[in-house]
Amino acid sequence: MRLSYGLIGILFVFSLTNCAWLPKGNDKTHDWSAQQFYNAGKDSLNDGDYEDAIKYYEGLEARYPYGRYAQQAQIEIAYAYYKFGEPESAIAAADRFIRLHPTHPNVDYTYYLKGLAHFSTKRGFLDRFAGEPDLSDRDPQGVRAAFESFRELVNRYPNSRYAIDAADRMAYLLNALARHDIRVAQYYMDRGAYVAVINRSKHVIENYQRAPAVEDALGMMATAYLNIGLNKLAADTTRVLKKNFPNSVYLKSGTDKQKRGLLSRLFK
Repeated sequence: MRLSYGLIGILFVFSLTNCAWLPKGNDKTHDWSAQQFYNAGKDSLNDGDYEDAIKYYEGLEARYPYGRYAQQAQIEIAYAYYKFGEPESAIAAADRFIRLHPTHPNVDYTYYLKGLAHFSTKRGFLDRFAGEPDLSDRDPQGVRAAFESFRELVNRYPNSRYAIDAADRMAYLLNALARHDIRVAQYYMDRGAYVAVINRSKHVIENYQRAPAVEDALGMMATAYLNIGLNKLAADTTRVLKKNFPNSVYLKSGTDKQKRGLLSRLFK
């Protein structure tokens, strides 16, 4: 099992005499300057040797905690953690840099990198779309955290070179969250839990107004109302559906009682 280098870095601070952390060729680093540590870390980063890059950057900050090289290393170690497959350590490093250097000219990048790290932890959540959805009432934390990081970047630094990509990722994440809720609503629909369908559909409509999944939310909510005999609410909801999605499959006649037929009869 791979140990987190963030933990190793913390232990190093309390044990400066222990040099086991040093990468290959550690005998030559005892008299290195901050620039030499930084250059070695940068070379390792460019070569894709993220493990050694992390070690060099941690060595730099432990031995020379102040100055421009230490500041830059704090940014680049977050990227190294991200590329090394340790998103939690990347997030912690980004948060630390933002806290210590809130006015740094590259702080926008750390918000972006933090979002990317959260974004990478969402994969298991999205992969569940292929199977049965998670029925937990809690929002998927990694997805929401990624969205919040990207939103903070866009709001704080609208002219950042990363703002456009961050906005695109925000739209993707919102759609993913909305689709997740629709999957959950479908799960309830299949089991005849119509009140749960209505509640989940309302959540989509209220929180993801621009997501394509709103069509499904309206259609499923109207169908659920109809199934429990609340015909007026079903008709009102269907009217909204028809106005916004006139070609919706939920409005077409057919044999699928969950998606068609039931609603089309409301407007005969």
